[in-house]
Amino acid sequence: MTDRIIANLGWDEERAQDWQQNPLSATGAFFGRVVRVERTTIHIAHEAGLHTVMATGFAVGDWVATDGETWVSLLPRRTQLSRQSSDRTSAEQILAANIDAVFVIEPVHPTPNLRRVERMLTLAWASGARPIVVLTKHDLAEQDFVPDIEAVAHGVEVFAVSSTTGHNLSAVTALIHPGQTFVFLGPSGAGKSSLVNALAGHDILATADVRGDGRGRHTTTRRELITIDGLGCIIDTPGIRAVGMTAHTHGLNATFDDILDLAQHCRFTDCAHASEPGCAVTEAVAHSQLDPARLDNYKRIEREIAHHTRRKETHSRAEERVETKSRRTAKRVIMKAKGRDSER
Repeated sequence: MTDRIIANLGWDEERAQDWQQNPLSATGAFFGRVVRVERTTIHIAHEAGLHTVMATGFAVGDWVATDGETWVSLLPRRTQLSRQSSDRTSAEQILAANIDAVFVIEPVHPTPNLRRVERMLTLAWASGARPIVVLTKHDLAEQDFVPDIEAVAHGVEVFAVSSTTGHNLSAVTALIHPGQTFVFLGPSGAGKSSLVNALAGHDILATADVRGDGRGRHTTTRRELITIDGLGCIIDTPGIRAVGMTAHTHGLNATFDDILDLAQHCRFTDCAHASEPGCAVTEAVAHSQLDPARLDNYKRIEREIAHHTRRKETHSRAEERVETKSRRTAKRVIMKAKGRDSER
């Protein structure tokens, strides 16, 4: 793998130093990056090209190494974008790893969904990467929705673009640099694949028309890392129907920092911002200083995170009990075996 190719995949000096300290580096093992994840296989880009192996448990963006027989995780993830698993268990579904920025993609036609943007930003902030909001289909919009999105995306840059006309694409490309990795997060039909193609300057991903009811069709069916010369690595993800929250409150706090600032002035420290006297949050709603729909969404997401946290803790305790029981069973078996040996 040449220096140029390895740099384009996101390999940097810090990772190189970590690799030199890894025992595998002295065995002749070689490393690569997971560029595609399917149900039972992963595709790894490395010095020999692209390698496909039967494996699970890896995420697009992971750095992995092999001793010639098995692939193992190589370096700890710097960042990871995840959501609650679609089966509603305590598990998290990792969408992408080792990312520098999360592009929250929201179409402005027919109208953007502010509550969905808030939910996606909560996941983006929780990833540890930099959130950026990109509003697609600007050429079809009947008004400028940027101020509306900026009102709910505090501290986040917002760009309205059109993959059809090229409007504002240069502003997005200015954010993308070789050696860095960016993930696109958005609903089906938001124009993620079209945006990737427009940024690349040629068709890389398949696209599909939006349905007659305005809802999107699933075009991308797998998570995939794509290297674009001069820009960097982009991870395209399937459109999300539900933005399930994970057990990470810092994403919520970053997205709804205005509500947290108001809450500091509530009379009670455990204020639920409902009917308590002296609640600064509900007072702001009453004086039209805070959108009640935003407060409702904050409470809904907060409940989901708390619920997921409880489920995760319950699952962990159950696993500990099973592990403890297994150890005790193994100990009894060993003791019985020793007893039989002594009788002989």
